Amino acid sequence: MTDIQYISDANGNPVGVIVPIEIWHEIESEKETAYLLKSEAMKKRLLEAKERKEGIGFEEACEKLGV
Repeated sequence: MTDIQYISDANGNPVGVIVPIEIWHEIESEKETAYLLKSEAMKKRLLEAKERKEGIGFEEACEKLGV
């Protein structure tokens, strides 16, 4: 069960919602992905990155970046 709250005006018409932050982050992530996929070049790069098998671990990346 999610704790979505609806906000209504004086006439009882829904005018907004309050959603848990976890759901908000999911919505924002989906919007960003949809935006990136509009570009054919970016879509190709994202799909290639998804299929890529080589790479470095998170710790190694942080070390290389000095983070």
